[in-house]
Parts: sequence; structure tokens; C-alpha cells
Amino acid sequence: MSLNPTLEGTKKIDESKQGNVFFQEQENTVKPADAKHFYIESYGCQMNFSDSEIVASILGEVGYHPTRNMEESDLILINTCSIREKAEDTVRKRLRVFDKVKARRPGTLVGVLGCMAERLKAKFLEQEKLVDMVVGPDAYRDLPNLLSSANEGDKGVNVLLSREETYADISPLRLNSNGVTAFISIMRGCDNMCSFCVVPFTRGRERSRNVFSIIAEATDLFHKGFREVTLLGQNVDSFKWTNPETQEMVNFAQLLEMVALVHPDLRIRFSTSHPKDITDEVLHTIAKYENICNYIHLPVQSGNSRVLKLMNRTYDREWYKERVEAIYKIIPDCAISSDMITGFCTETEEEHQDTLTMMEFAKYSMSYMFFYSERPGTLAGRKYDDDIPLEVKKRRLAEVVELQTSISHDLNQKDIGQTFKVLIEGDSKRSDQDFKGRNSQNKMIIFPKQAGLVAGDYVQVKVREATSATLIGNIV
Repeated sequence: MSLNPTLEGTKKIDESKQGNVFFQEQENTVKPADAKHFYIESYGCQMNFSDSEIVASILGEVGYHPTRNMEESDLILINTCSIREKAEDTVRKRLRVFDKVKARRPGTLVGVLGCMAERLKAKFLEQEKLVDMVVGPDAYRDLPNLLSSANEGDKGVNVLLSREETYADISPLRLNSNGVTAFISIMRGCDNMCSFCVVPFTRGRERSRNVFSIIAEATDLFHKGFREVTLLGQNVDSFKWTNPETQEMVNFAQLLEMVALVHPDLRIRFSTSHPKDITDEVLHTIAKYENICNYIHLPVQSGNSRVLKLMNRTYDREWYKERVEAIYKIIPDCAISSDMITGFCTETEEEHQDTLTMMEFAKYSMSYMFFYSERPGTLAGRKYDDDIPLEVKKRRLAEVVELQTSISHDLNQKDIGQTFKVLIEGDSKRSDQDFKGRNSQNKMIIFPKQAGLVAGDYVQVKVREATSATLIGNIV
């Protein structure tokens, strides 16, 4: 479980993206009167949002334009997350809404993309008859063919997983973009068989993308005015790409350096790191380059070694603590965030306390926090009893949330009086008189506007007050 998912039972100290409608105005583009439109919603992790941009690019090649109005769309798509039961319930509810649109607009097609596609294709197509197409994460290139089949009255289905597909040659259409920050997918799939996680079954085996295509995409984004990229992968630290001509292997630390060298004004983030794979080489690379952000998302899941073994996380409590110590030693002002699951199978109260003490030790700036939700087909679903009562799971989650709120508040209070380099992302949600932006540690900072500044500019902001989620300051 990674990549900052939006999930059932999730509590996080940060801004959330759930069910985002992706849209981008096509400036200076004249659409034909008979142009076709597509509407897309994305749920779940950042990889899904990145995938939706790939889908939009593929659809654009066959004459479909994005719209934020599903009532005028010829194609309605929902990019799904299968990591929690509530996410699947949400998708079903949305499909029933789309079905009503189809009734009002005959000929509109509805498709399910992403992680739910393979597992629930029969239910969607045959039992509930809510969709015309089901397309898995590795089959988006087949969308034009599937659309043709669906338009002819056949069901379009392709959920085959690939060992090679990385979409390296497709330039994503930056949907709902602020023109400042963007995702770059550097790898797909996952080889870590965490017992609670469906990702290896829904996204397939791990494969890394061609390094040159990553650098080209980062360079192109910078030239288009973007000033921050987030390198995405289920486990970025296991990135390995071998140059077929020279047989030289590029690891994640080397890739980070290559992207950092695109331009010093291009800020780099990445997600997600696995504790078993993050190396000192990666940490020293972060410390070496000012434009690689001092922020690492390092999911712990549990602070107890026995539970971690049941989760098949392949590290124990002491290993994780050593990695945290290494981060703070090599990058003293680094911020660390995490994922945590409460109420995993057989977890005792004492083991739950180990998670709380790990939080205090690691001093997470924020966390994504969940109670355990059994997923069909996973190792835990097959081998372990989901034996912790729901009320216990929720109570433990509430304790985790309360502690994280307290830790975040205390850390943010220490930032008062400090000055940070901030990348302006746009207007604050609460007032168009204020800007919002993040510092290197991924903390959101709100500050009054000044004439002449626009999104994409860097400014120095001195913090004057703070909440558990946000810093508030002034340009200095």
C-alpha cells in the first residue's frame, strides 16, 4: 500500500484528492461541431491520477476532447482503486449515476479503468450491466479498439497484465493542471507481496521505464513552465533500468541525480519508498542537491515486528528505526511521512502500542492512517482471519490519528519564526488574496499575495503561525 492512497477509514493531515474530475481547457484549439467528448473521474493513489493523463492523451489521438460536464460527454470513464472495500462501493454508486446519464443521452459509453477492472469485470459487464468497457492498467493503448467494439454494440474488455508496458513513449495530457506541479511515472507494478495488498494482482510485476524518456519528460515539463515533478512508482527505490546498448544499469539514486540536473529550478519529489530498499546512496543524493526535496514518504504500516512479518513487509521494527535514524543523520531537516494500518489480523493491544511508540520515535510530519480492510485474493485474505472487531479497529485508528495530529502540531509550532523557500502553486482555497505553496519538507504554507508574483515563482516565506496541517506566513 503506497503512493498516498485515498482510502476507507483514512485520516490524514494533508490535503486530499478523492474522486477528482480531470479536465483541461484546450487553449487556442477550435473543436469541430461534431467533436466527441470524454469525462473522467479518478479515485485512489497518485498513480491512478497519472494514468488518467495517459488515457487522456490516447483518447486525444482518436478525436476525443476532455469535458467537466458529464451530461455532454460521449464517453464517461472512472479510474478505480481496489485497495479498500469502501472505494469499490463508491465506484458502484458513481456507475449508477452514470447509468442515468446514459438513459438521458443514448449512445454514451461508460468504461471502468484501473485496479478494479480485472477483479470485478464479470460483475460490471454481466451481472450489473452498468458498463460498456472494462480496461486494465496495462491495456490503455487498446482503448481505440475497445471504443470501436463498444460503439458497435459489443463489450470492450482488456484486462491483460504486461511485463513490459510502461507507456514511456506517450506524452501525458496534463489534466486539471495548475501548470506548476506534475507527476512522472518512472515504473509500474510491484514485486513486493505484502499480505494485505492487491497491487501486485491488479498492476502486475514491477518494471522500470526507460531513463531517457523520463529525463525527456522532465525537461519538456520544465520548458513548459512546470517547476516541480513527482517521480511515481509503487516502490521507487527498487527502480532499475539497464541500457540495452551499453548494458549499464541505472538505479534510483542515479535517476534522481539525472532529473535534478535537468535544471536547478526544477524541484523533485518522489513516492513511494519501501523501508527495505531505501539506501544511503539515495539519502546522500537528496542531501547533495538543493532541488531534491527534503521529504520522504516511508510507510511503516505497523510498529511491531511480529505484525510486520504477518504483513510480509520484509523488515522489522529495528530495521525501520535504523532507516529513520539514517535519514535524520544524512538529511537533518528532512520530513518523514508514513502509512499505518490499525487492527491487522491478530494484532494485540501491546502491538498496537508499538505503532504509537514508533510514531513518537519517527516524528512523522503527517501520515495516511487506515483501519485494516480485508481484500479478496490477497495472502492475508486467504490465510488469516480478520479477527479484530470493527469497533476496536476504529478505536485504535482514532488513537493513531490523535497522536499524529499532536505530533504534526508540535513540529509545525517549531517552524514558527523560520523562513522557507516556497514554490507558489496558486491561490489559497480559502481566499484569492492569499497564495499557497509547499516548502521542501512538503508542508503547505499560506501567505498574502504580492504584486508581480505568479504561480511557479519561488519566494522566501517566514512562518508566523501554524496549525497541525498548515503553516501561515509572509513573504520576506
